[in-house]
Amino acid sequence: MQADSREIYSNQTGVHDNLEQVVLKHLRHPFLKPPAEHTRQAFAAVSERISAAPAPLILDSCCGTGVSSRQIALQHPDNWVIGLDRSAKRLDKEYEDALPDNLLMVQADCVDFWKLAVEAGWQLQKHYLLYPNPYPKSVQLKYRWHGHPAFADLLRLGGLLEVRSNWQLYIEEFSQALKLAEQATEGCEVIDPAGQYLTLFERKYCQSGQTVYRCLSALSFGNAS
Repeated sequence: MQADSREIYSNQTGVHDNLEQVVLKHLRHPFLKPPAEHTRQAFAAVSERISAAPAPLILDSCCGTGVSSRQIALQHPDNWVIGLDRSAKRLDKEYEDALPDNLLMVQADCVDFWKLAVEAGWQLQKHYLLYPNPYPKSVQLKYRWHGHPAFADLLRLGGLLEVRSNWQLYIEEFSQALKLAEQATEGCEVIDPAGQYLTLFERKYCQSGQTVYRCLSALSFGNAS
């Protein structure tokens, strides 16, 4: 039985006309919003946990219910994997199997958590952004991660960044934003998870016949080495 999922509709037909202006502005000017106290507390707790048993870090940002985080943790048993989402309801979803020992599920705002991680000098091994909210209306560019003021902090965390979406334009824009930040990327590519779906959204999109896209970048920006 084929899954049913709606394709993304947008009044935008190509890469946003203001993409370069917005991205360069955010790269040149630091994002000064102070992190919320609850995210500071969450970050402190995570830092204490990983400092007790140091290992390479993988971040699964906007992880939702954590399906992807669990799979990533099982695939990388020698890494700490941090599943990050701001919704307690999504993170509280119960599963039959226990969390992998190397997985930490954290309720926190990604923007604030990234800033704190940059300030703490974190360098990731990998960073996943899997099917982020596309904000498809043209006026919503600044809500997309590559158009957001936190984009520079995202880049400073380093590591191999992987972004996936079922909206080709989102990945094309993200790839262009990476190039504006002088980050190497192969650009937008079609992928076929072939049944090894990282998220429930990915499974739904693929089973309903939608194409999924990704961009990869080995980041070397700011804090990244």
